[in-house]
Amino acid sequence: MPRVVLHKNGQIYADEVKDNANLVVQAGIRKFPFPNLRYQCGMGKCSTCACRVLAGAEHLPPPNWKEKRQLGERLDAGYRLACQLWLTHDLEIAQDDTVTA
Repeated sequence: MPRVVLHKNGQIYADEVKDNANLVVQAGIRKFPFPNLRYQCGMGKCSTCACRVLAGAEHLPPPNWKEKRQLGERLDAGYRLACQLWLTHDLEIAQDDTVTA
């Protein structure tokens, strides 16, 4: 099971998720990373769930068209949309309230 580490506002939250889990779906059904992950639509339309990947990016698929449209140049800084990722490996991400879409 993948281990996810979420950095948010100076706090660190960590837990395992089921293989092939989506963090926004997990949060929506009140499992980790609920209530700490910021998200909204879950469909790649709002970029509320944008997070910076600190470790594990090599195991993620390339950004899809939704991520390219919503994140633009932030992709080069390591940002991804949590709603567009299904995890099969460990992942460490950061999401601050100061990061805006």
